[in-house]
Amino acid sequence: MGSPIGLASIDFTEFKHSWRVLVLSIVGVAISINAALLYGFGTLVIPLQQAFGWSRSELQVAVTFLFGGAVLSLQVVGWINLRFGMRRVVVASLLLIALGYLATTLISGSVWSLYLAFALLPIIGMGSLAVTWTQLLNLWFVRNRGLALAIGLSGTGITAAVVPRLMAWGIERWDWRAAFVILAVLNLGLLLPLVLIWFRLPIDDAPARAADDGKVAPHVWLEGMSLREGLVSRRFWICNVALALVISAIVGMVTNTIPMLRDRGLSGADASLIFGGFGVSLIFGRVVVGYLLDRMWPPGVAAVSLFLPALGCLIYMNGSNDLPLLGLAAVLVGFGAGAEFDIAAFLIARYFGLREYGRLFGVHQGLNTVASALAPLLFAALFSYTASYTAMLSYCFVCSLVGPALLLTLGRDPGFGGVVALAGRS
Repeated sequence: MGSPIGLASIDFTEFKHSWRVLVLSIVGVAISINAALLYGFGTLVIPLQQAFGWSRSELQVAVTFLFGGAVLSLQVVGWINLRFGMRRVVVASLLLIALGYLATTLISGSVWSLYLAFALLPIIGMGSLAVTWTQLLNLWFVRNRGLALAIGLSGTGITAAVVPRLMAWGIERWDWRAAFVILAVLNLGLLLPLVLIWFRLPIDDAPARAADDGKVAPHVWLEGMSLREGLVSRRFWICNVALALVISAIVGMVTNTIPMLRDRGLSGADASLIFGGFGVSLIFGRVVVGYLLDRMWPPGVAAVSLFLPALGCLIYMNGSNDLPLLGLAAVLVGFGAGAEFDIAAFLIARYFGLREYGRLFGVHQGLNTVASALAPLLFAALFSYTASYTAMLSYCFVCSLVGPALLLTLGRDPGFGGVVALAGRS
């Protein structure tokens, strides 16, 4: 048994070898369409309402179409990656998503033009969704998988802290169209060059490393359950239900925090400042939880971290306008939001292996995205019926209690070991 110091220490070998992949994944996650439009949606609500006269309830439904398009994409992208290769799919997706953002600036008149744009964007950009970046990290990292996923997925914290302000700056300087132009530029000017330079798989390096070592070229195999075994597993559906509840609550708080605070009389600057705290804590939460996932019982770590948004809901529900207190609520929600996605990626890899990770995680995220898509419809109906955010916060509070409790029933993992196993040809 290793010493406590050894257990707590970090083996940096993988990070030295794969830091470029890690940086690429951070940027990819930060610019991915679901993150960018989800966290930046609050900045678009009032400008679109003023430009077209659409109600907030109508605008909230756009998030449902965004997630609806993502559901379809997540079921298809795993097969397309296998058929054409991940790198080709990513490059094509980045080019198409940039064109899609620019085309979105042409919407007008009916709110259905906005719905159509939000539904199509994740479909044409399916290769740049977060499932691609988590699969890439899972392939490159073994001993520090949880921490690597946490660091990579902390890109959404950068999104929450930076993208809304960047979009708000563009909207204030020009109009709502500037927000979509900015997103297009980020994909073409920042992410695409990094993909062309740094995107590669461990399998790509294996023959070269073997040749350098004077060894016979290896063959590669991945440990884990088959697609069918995973789909019929009780644990798989526990993960699906538990995390669907949590993410639906987080979607409600993310998309409604700024409008809710504005309705309480806070200025746009104060509301954005509070939401910026959410983004910072999202990054911190991911790193802390990722570090602990590699060293402690994963379901226990997951349950504790995903319970924190429930405390944030309680603070929001007391109706206080105290900025430090509201900031604390945003931090608690952000900590849980930061942990949710890397917990999902880690648990699917740990409990079901990497043999069918792309497709199983695609199914898992597809189901969670359905929950995310339905949640805004529920929140829109609740707000329309009650003219307040109290009912939505109550729903979020309950989901943030039940979901984490379900994860505690997962038990011990099956012990799938290496990400990629290499052996000499027989």
